[in-house]
Amino acid sequence: MTDDVIYLDHNATTPVAEQVLAAMLPYLTQAFGNPSSPHSLGRRAAEAVEVAREQVAALIGAQPPEMVFTSGGTEANNLALRGVAAAAPPDRRRMVTSAVEHPAVVQPLAHLAAHGWDVTTVPVTTGGHLDVPELRAAMGSDVALATVMLAQNETGALMPVAEVAAIAHAAGALVHTDAAQAVGKIVVDVDALGVDLLSIAGHKLYAPKGVGALFVRTGTPLTPVLRGAGQEHGLRPGTENVAGIVGLGAACALVREGLVVELARTAALRDDLWRRLLSAIPGAVRLTPIRDALPNTLLVMLPDVAGWDVLDACPSVATATGSACHSGVHTPSSAVLALGVDPSAARGTLRLSLGRGTTQQHIDAAARALSAAYNGLVA
Repeated sequence: MTDDVIYLDHNATTPVAEQVLAAMLPYLTQAFGNPSSPHSLGRRAAEAVEVAREQVAALIGAQPPEMVFTSGGTEANNLALRGVAAAAPPDRRRMVTSAVEHPAVVQPLAHLAAHGWDVTTVPVTTGGHLDVPELRAAMGSDVALATVMLAQNETGALMPVAEVAAIAHAAGALVHTDAAQAVGKIVVDVDALGVDLLSIAGHKLYAPKGVGALFVRTGTPLTPVLRGAGQEHGLRPGTENVAGIVGLGAACALVREGLVVELARTAALRDDLWRRLLSAIPGAVRLTPIRDALPNTLLVMLPDVAGWDVLDACPSVATATGSACHSGVHTPSSAVLALGVDPSAARGTLRLSLGRGTTQQHIDAAARALSAAYNGLVA
């Protein structure tokens, strides 16, 4: 937050927490050694990486050796999907996914499809959750992997990943979940979910951009995508981003502390923001589910306006629209359209996502500013 801008775009990225920056700084200055070097500076860096590995694993209920550090969620997703594909037996050449995945999953799947793989896309319900009967019908003995995100980045809908895992495992398939939007916002436990692979993006939970991790359950067949030296158990070669990894570990330790309390606090603020917007804009529609949704996310659809026009009229609130902009042309996002929303109405979507720094005062001011901007446009 700044004095003149209320930041409600935490699903896009979060600020680096002060504690995280403090933990990182020594590894950007005097403790600059290469973790593969045998001298004292190298050993200090290597030890810091292993401490961070323990911190990340602890947040999701994993074992430290099961964590592989990457450059972010996109690389983690690519390693999971393409790595499973490279290791899969020849009679399993199909992957199953949902209709509302992030491009970091959609594009690797498209790459595999271009190289002979079959990809089955399962729809979501009008409430935004995965259609489980459709998933069950899509599973078969030819499926190598089911990949379904844990939390949808626009609607905030939480997907039934544990149920997906049970169905996929019964068919002999592996399970991956892109948990970039979930880790740090809700309690995540890899054993409760039953997943074999889980992706984390550091900049979604108060670590810096450019660092992430992939949980790889012990025994999961996975072939590296990048080739080089033997760092990260031979699965992700390249000299480790020590400062970033330390930051990710510190962020995981930070969000783990008091997570349940923060979850409830954020959900209460989010629901208050919705009540205030609905009171000022009676035709507003909430697209974020009431149940089984991220506590910090509110996707709303405002009538008779375009979301980007509201944002242009409301510079004091930094948030996002439920649309994609390519070469100056706005189109409704595929995730919003997957809900069955009319494309013309979908133009009016705004995604408001709260964070640890969001206060009641921010909610009050944001509701006033957004309502005034809307009413000014339709007057």
